Amino acid sequence: MRGRARAPAAGTILNALANHLGSAFAIDASTTAVVTLEGDHVSGEIADHPDADTRLIERCVELVTDRYGTGQGGHVLTESEVPMAAGLKSSSAAANATVLATLNALDMPIGEGGVSREDAARLGVTAARDVGVTVTGAFDDASASMLGGVTVTDNDVDELLAHDHVDWDVLVWTPLERAYSADADVERCERLAPLADFIAETALDGQYAQAMTVNGFAFCAALEFPTDPLLEALPEADGVSLSGTGPSVTAIGPRVALSDIESRWSERDGSTWLTTTQNRGAHTI
Repeated sequence: MRGRARAPAAGTILNALANHLGSAFAIDASTTAVVTLEGDHVSGEIADHPDADTRLIERCVELVTDRYGTGQGGHVLTESEVPMAAGLKSSSAAANATVLATLNALDMPIGEGGVSREDAARLGVTAARDVGVTVTGAFDDASASMLGGVTVTDNDVDELLAHDHVDWDVLVWTPLERAYSADADVERCERLAPLADFIAETALDGQYAQAMTVNGFAFCAALEFPTDPLLEALPEADGVSLSGTGPSVTAIGPRVALSDIESRWSERDGSTWLTTTQNRGAHTI
């Protein structure tokens, strides 16, 4: 009973910490999970990170086997191109990949006639809440990773408000430091609620780039990240934002323009890389 799946990372259009409405877009960098079901104990392993916290991926296996299996134990191994604690939804990607790999190990169909992809994402969100690695539940991040493209969600009720396929070039800058979503100053972010309402309306109107840029400057202020990388991306980028609770910054726009921005961001400590959006979402392999 063995299953494999892959799920993409994501960037932020609207951070859900202010008003629990969120929006994210899948990017072409992924996490792979391999799940082997056996015994009655669940263990987890993250490749190249022997001391990393594996509670999230273990809880994903438990939730899936409790609901769709017979409570089997097993082992889950994840391997990722996505840096951890960098604001690029590594937890959502790992959870989605693990959920789908576990369903695959159980020979449970995904999609029409089986477990819906939205419900599969909700299982990962439940696992994230259970182990305390998220404040909002991150259904925005999970849905973008699971479904691909752009999603807008209400994280209070885990409802998908909008889903759209997009074809963007994406530039990512990830500094050396790391930031954990569960450590974010929620009270400061909640002060942005009226502005977050406006950003949500803008995103629901399909003006993703504009929503993303307003979000970036607002949440850099609330979470005390510098806005210099955002300013360095303008006016060439169509949109630029702090991703998640940081510290990564993502920009979207024409590849030629992003290449110019890349030359500026590359002077900063950390890593800078060009990629694209991903519309396929999470899938078994």
